[in-house]
Amino acid sequence: MSTWTIKQLNTIATTDDFHIAPYRADSVTPGTLTWIWSVIVDGAVYVRAYNGTASRWYQSALDQKAGRITAGGIDAEVTFTPVAGELDESIDAAYSEKYAGSPYLPPMVSDRTRAATVRVDPR
Repeated sequence: MSTWTIKQLNTIATTDDFHIAPYRADSVTPGTLTWIWSVIVDGAVYVRAYNGTASRWYQSALDQKAGRITAGGIDAEVTFTPVAGELDESIDAAYSEKYAGSPYLPPMVSDRTRAATVRVDPR
């Protein structure tokens, strides 16, 4: 598994411009880019599906385990690893800090979205 550089982590940590596109069933063609929130915890990138485990991009990420992201000028092939339950409190805290004051924050730290947490690693 590859790791993000410090510069990439800093870029992702400070941008709201994070788009995710798991590959389609052919495992080659990226799906439609979807804007989502991202956070950094212990040097790793995490995302959650606002609509929980029923989210299309989340289901594709589980099926394909790979795709692409764009974030703050970064365009990278990535892998997806589900991590629901493992770091919930730390990820909740990172979301609460990065997106403080947003009306969308409470759903992002709910049981529904915690169940749809994915670690995003460069390929």
